[in-house]
Amino acid sequence: MAPAPPPAVSFSPAEVQRRLAAGACWVRCGARLYDLTGFVRHHPGGEQLLRARAGEDVSADLDGPPHRHSANARRWLEQYYVGELQGDPQGSVENGTVTSANTQKTDPWMEPKLKMVDWDKDLVDWQKPLLWQVGHLGEKYDEWVHQPVIRPIRLFHSDLIEALSKSVWYSVPIIWMPLMLYVSWSHYRTLAQGNVRLFESFSTEYSVAMPESAFPGLFVLGMLLWSLMEYLIHRFLFHMKPPSDSHYLIMLHFVLHGQHHKAPFDESRLVFPPVPASLGIAFFYIILRLLLPEAVAGTMFAGGLLGYVIYDMIHYYLHFGSPHKGSYLYNMKAHHAKHHFAHQQSGYGISTKLWDHFFHTLIPEEPHLKMQ
Repeated sequence: MAPAPPPAVSFSPAEVQRRLAAGACWVRCGARLYDLTGFVRHHPGGEQLLRARAGEDVSADLDGPPHRHSANARRWLEQYYVGELQGDPQGSVENGTVTSANTQKTDPWMEPKLKMVDWDKDLVDWQKPLLWQVGHLGEKYDEWVHQPVIRPIRLFHSDLIEALSKSVWYSVPIIWMPLMLYVSWSHYRTLAQGNVRLFESFSTEYSVAMPESAFPGLFVLGMLLWSLMEYLIHRFLFHMKPPSDSHYLIMLHFVLHGQHHKAPFDESRLVFPPVPASLGIAFFYIILRLLLPEAVAGTMFAGGLLGYVIYDMIHYYLHFGSPHKGSYLYNMKAHHAKHHFAHQQSGYGISTKLWDHFFHTLIPEEPHLKMQ
């Protein structure tokens, strides 16, 4: 017979109030208490939205409006469970007492699944590197990888390879911005010489001169081309569904992108490490160089390289930043959070929704059920 689970820790309203006064952000669903202090700056709706609800029952807020929280978001909440509130659970905690409030009745179909997160019963052993384990998940992999957790991931046994698979956010501008500036200046000087012609390899008669005034347009075109690559890579490579009977394709998917969906706030895995980034950047340059004259290809490559840096910086900020409500990045943060927690097969744009509009993969608007 399995041992009974340990009793839940209970907190008096006065204890909760003391923690709130000290700056903690505790909320509750009924009598269940959650410490969201470490999550407030990651919240897609903004830190102030959560802070304003500190000490309150957020059961109705989970159903919206403005946003109906997904099953993954509710499961995510359970990772912050700390215990039970003593006394009558109706209302909010104020001045050491629980004050009554007229809380909106929630749709029973949307009630949170109030279960503790049990790491010991997960499909993998979190005390060991995950890469070699996920290949054996088979048909369970797709559901498992799209149930995010708030913990770091270790992929490899080797400390060296593990270190190479991680990167700090500021490594991206430090490594790639100097290269972008050098390539830009070098090819601008080549264009300024006035002897670069487009399509010259196909037809001298119909070739087009490329003066230095074409540099800004080519540079912006390179940025636009990168945004398309960003979308296509994210949609068709990162979100491929590996066959359940292929251990190695499952492992490949997990290395490329699955680990990010499993642990979306592992900050060491939010931007591309230099080695794999170098391979992708080299591929981008080779394709351009095969199709275009060196100066034209180089200028577009420089624009694409800046686009990549912006993409990685925006991606990091969407996870760890707290943009001003109503701003472009605020909307993109909410858009990206929905991609992670509810709509993994849409909303592929990170820095822009342009290609989601073009290819009809926008995340659908949420209809809110009216509460009776």
